[in-house]
Amino acid sequence: MSRIGKLPVALPAGVTVTFSNGLLTVKGSKGTLTQNVVGDIDIKVNGAEAVVEKTSDAVGTNAKHGLYRALLHNMVVGVSEGYTKALKVNGVGWKVAKQGNKLVLNVGFSHPVEFAEPAGVKLECPSANEITVSGIDKALVGQTAADIRTIRIPEPYHGYGIAYKDEVIERKEGKTGGKGKK
Repeated sequence: MSRIGKLPVALPAGVTVTFSNGLLTVKGSKGTLTQNVVGDIDIKVNGAEAVVEKTSDAVGTNAKHGLYRALLHNMVVGVSEGYTKALKVNGVGWKVAKQGNKLVLNVGFSHPVEFAEPAGVKLECPSANEITVSGIDKALVGQTAADIRTIRIPEPYHGYGIAYKDEVIERKEGKTGGKGKK
């Protein structure tokens, strides 16, 4: 039995979980999320907690047991608190700005790069060098932040690029570091 799958998911006040015909729905103050559940998995709500249970011992059911428990937990946290990823832009003269529903990035190319705001995600620019990605779907927030980061991945010599706020960029020495050594 999956160790993660055995743990119950606490439901905060205002969050409702329904499961019928293989469709899991979680509603909260920030919105509604749905997830298709395949395999021999059943989800039951007992008061202020939800429990994910296996209905058979078929091959792969243990993995799905833990997977759907983790997905349910992420959905509950998303509709009650939400998720946020922060990015920082580091480069000489580099800046970002929000124009309508697009993020305009001036990050060292000959032209500004426009990034459209996906549905279900909110992009903000608290300053000219910071980007905040927020939403209720953990996977969508993380993927959007990763897509923005790939526009200009941080390089190891000067540290220029778009990085996560808490990311540490390993710096390299460069060519001149080895001069004079014999």
